[in-house]
Amino acid sequence: MNVFPGGRHRAACALALTTVLALTVSACGDDGSGAAGDKGGEGSGKGEITFWDNNGGVRTDIWKEIIADFEKAHPGITVTYVGIASKEVQSKYDTAIQGGGLPDVGGVGAAMLAGIAAQNALEPLDARLEASPLKGKLNEGMVENVRSAGGQGKLFTVPTSANNGVLYYRTDLFRAAGLKEPSTWSAFHTAAERLTDRQRNRFGYTIRGGAGSVAQALDAMYGQSGITSFWKGDRTTVNDPANVAALERYAGLFKRTTPAADVNNDFTKMVAQWDSGEIGMLNHNLGSYQDHVKALGTGKFRGIPNPTKDDGTRVQVSNPVDGLGLFSSSRNKAAAWKFIEYAASHEANSKWNRSAGAIPSNTEAAKDAWIQESEPTRLAAEALFSGRTRIVQLPYHLPDWNTISKAGNEPAFQKVLLGTMSAKDFLDSLAEQLNEAQAEWKSLGR
Repeated sequence: MNVFPGGRHRAACALALTTVLALTVSACGDDGSGAAGDKGGEGSGKGEITFWDNNGGVRTDIWKEIIADFEKAHPGITVTYVGIASKEVQSKYDTAIQGGGLPDVGGVGAAMLAGIAAQNALEPLDARLEASPLKGKLNEGMVENVRSAGGQGKLFTVPTSANNGVLYYRTDLFRAAGLKEPSTWSAFHTAAERLTDRQRNRFGYTIRGGAGSVAQALDAMYGQSGITSFWKGDRTTVNDPANVAALERYAGLFKRTTPAADVNNDFTKMVAQWDSGEIGMLNHNLGSYQDHVKALGTGKFRGIPNPTKDDGTRVQVSNPVDGLGLFSSSRNKAAAWKFIEYAASHEANSKWNRSAGAIPSNTEAAKDAWIQESEPTRLAAEALFSGRTRIVQLPYHLPDWNTISKAGNEPAFQKVLLGTMSAKDFLDSLAEQLNEAQAEWKSLGR
């Protein structure tokens, strides 16, 4: 999406969408197609349900293992697994909301939650959780994160995991260069310069220029500027002069201390490049830890929380909590809820998060021994819940946020890397879109 043409245009689109949905629902009747607006039903608590994995291909194996365990514990329920790549899941949900074919249960990250919930596609889960064995066993911070992200004060997903920004660095390369751990941004920039030898195809850093680049750039930007709030009143701080200067420094690493191919790299290409090459540092999250272990072993790298400012202040943007949503159109909500309960239970939640290297939502799972054994996860959890890290909450409550931060601005950020757009112009444009979206959201009485 490009710069928003205005509130009237979005209002007209919303009206058109509402009309389409109404026609779709009336046409579908009770054929099980699952369109938004279809109220579905509780069902018998047995039979078949469909589950959409929002990170298909990456987490397919562990989900299939959990599904097999669930079906063994609930022999009357069969779960059909559908894996959808993370970069495609938003459009898949949007298409199914308009035309039918929604699953019973689906993975819904906080970044896209408000947009899906605004179309009445998700069942509020507050009452179900209140009556569930899960009550009191989910991390309160994650529950509040997804409640806030839904934009309506309701719980539209049961949180399953929290991710966190991690700076992975090659300990062998740092030792050889006599460099200290990049625990501060100053040390980070020094290392990026010192480890770069373009003639030998060695680089200090790999930057994300493809899909997912904007959120990562914002993390580095706020981390270096030290600004601790995304909003100042109802105006965003993204184009604050301190943030402009921080983004200029971050984007200035491109091609100077990074490979030129980074301009198109999404996380899979970036991670593969770091694992196989002579690159000193990589910003990603906990999800790629096992990939690094497979490629490098545990003796050649570490994963630490994002750097601090020189005074020890650590600022990071909120990472979207992942969760499982129950779709309103499901004809078998009772069985679907049983699957969600099982996936968020101690054993299954621990198993999934151990595979992903993420922080469990289940408080019992969060005490399991493997977290202490996985250094990046342990350090991330300590930083996240220490009370000393300042979290900049991204505006997940805005239905437009996921589109603004992805399709609308990833190509523009590539222009910043290539030097055809200034960091100031990029952030001013982003701020204009965000301020307009916030004003429209406020006008609805939120």
